[in-house]
Amino acid sequence: MSKESARPLTGKFAAYPRLNPLGIGRDITAADLLDQCYLAYNGGRLREAARLLTLKMLPDDGYIGVSLTGALTPAGLGKSCLIPLMKAGFVDWVVSTGANLYHDLHYGLDLALYQGSPFLNDVTLHQDGVIRIYDVLFDYNVLLDTDAFVRQVIQGPEFQRPMGTDEFHYLLGGYVAERGRKLGIRDASVLAVAHDLGIPIFTSSPGDSSIGMNVAAMALRGSGLLLDVNRDVNQTAAIVYAAKKSKHTSSVFILGGGSPKNFMLQTEPQIQEVMGIQEKGHDYFLQITDARPDTGGLSGATPAEAVSWGKVDPDKLPDSVVCYTDTTIALPLLTAYMLTRVAPRKPKRLYDQRDEQLKSIRDIYLKLGTVEKIKTSRKVAKRSSSIGLKKSVKPRRTGQTS
Repeated sequence: MSKESARPLTGKFAAYPRLNPLGIGRDITAADLLDQCYLAYNGGRLREAARLLTLKMLPDDGYIGVSLTGALTPAGLGKSCLIPLMKAGFVDWVVSTGANLYHDLHYGLDLALYQGSPFLNDVTLHQDGVIRIYDVLFDYNVLLDTDAFVRQVIQGPEFQRPMGTDEFHYLLGGYVAERGRKLGIRDASVLAVAHDLGIPIFTSSPGDSSIGMNVAAMALRGSGLLLDVNRDVNQTAAIVYAAKKSKHTSSVFILGGGSPKNFMLQTEPQIQEVMGIQEKGHDYFLQITDARPDTGGLSGATPAEAVSWGKVDPDKLPDSVVCYTDTTIALPLLTAYMLTRVAPRKPKRLYDQRDEQLKSIRDIYLKLGTVEKIKTSRKVAKRSSSIGLKKSVKPRRTGQTS
């Protein structure tokens, strides 16, 4: 650093560090690259995201929920980024599209995906039995083999009942982990690693994926498996309430947008608006997205808008970061940054606490409901008295004289 750039900041630019980037050399780390070269525009926002994660979201054992949308696992981000973050204790709970979890199974079952091109002839691919996700290619049999695995697993007796999607994914992940051990592969599947670490994974739209399609098909054969979305809504709210009750921060790390983004953020309105429990919103908001806010879609909705719903603590709004870029660009850099700058944390194993956490928020909700009934009853009685209404008189028995 030059003497000039090291001068104390004074005057009208006192709050703004001098823009003085490092000349990139051959051996620079990803973390140093972000800190010293990503200084402006969305590069600057990515640097702010990295620092928000490491300086505010991760310290003091804060709770971090990660939402997943877009075809991230087919592109390999489950294996390259999410699993290392999970093993480092940097991911405490997850809301994902079912599609990401379905394609994660391909890696857990050692089924091959290939680097292709977005400019191939799709008619020819279809004739050759090749599936394309932009520039990711795989054989149609990958789908059939994955479907067969899911259907075989969910016929087990432990699946023949209603359950939340976190429990469903935990049980399914156990089978994926066991298959991985038999195949001699490890740390390949998000579901398997989440099972081993006790990280709950929810799906906000369980019927909207090939996993849900197979569950639905097995229902036609008499399967007793029923995914309990009510439990999911209350369970995710219970996780956030447990964080706040234990004096920890609650952070959301949103990759993409869509339904998982809303499902993760709606935990606070569920606590405040619906259950009537006093709360202030999530402490830290970080989103990687390519969606514009002006179209009115949830994917592009800003943290400031989320404040109006009670989803984000208004006092923490200045700490919120939205980086407009592709998750496949941002997440590998952020993963490298976090693993370089922060020591691993002990996994919270929130899945193991699911019943206890749900009971805690249920108890306070039911208690508040009783108090509310008493208040409402008193308000009605007071209003009736003020307008001259009298208590109803019980009818006399037949034959009784006046």
